[in-house]
Amino acid sequence: MKLTDFVWLFSGVVLNTGAQMSLKTATRVTGPIGTTGASWSVATTSLTQAPCFWLALCAYGLSVLVWVIGLSRVPVSQAYPILSLGYVLTAALAWPLLGEMVPLQRFAGILVIVLGVWIVVRT
Repeated sequence: MKLTDFVWLFSGVVLNTGAQMSLKTATRVTGPIGTTGASWSVATTSLTQAPCFWLALCAYGLSVLVWVIGLSRVPVSQAYPILSLGYVLTAALAWPLLGEMVPLQRFAGILVIVLGVWIVVRT
């Protein structure tokens, strides 16, 4: 895989990770969202007023565009595993940005994912 191809794909992953962080930040306003109609109504109102929610939607949209550019350049069987790097970025950012604890066992699993992606990218 060429470096420029990887950069396109990885940019999509980074944008997707940013969207996840923004969505989680936006849900701090709502708290846990229930499954009743009233709960959905209150949550929808709260979310649509949260700038992080709109930032997340924009990041998702842009990530799709960037991903399609990258996907047009490499086989999907080589590109798709790169999405797994989103697990790494999300866990790495969840701790300092959201205060989430990431146990050692989870980090070990993430390292396995990184090794797998490295093997796929090298083929």
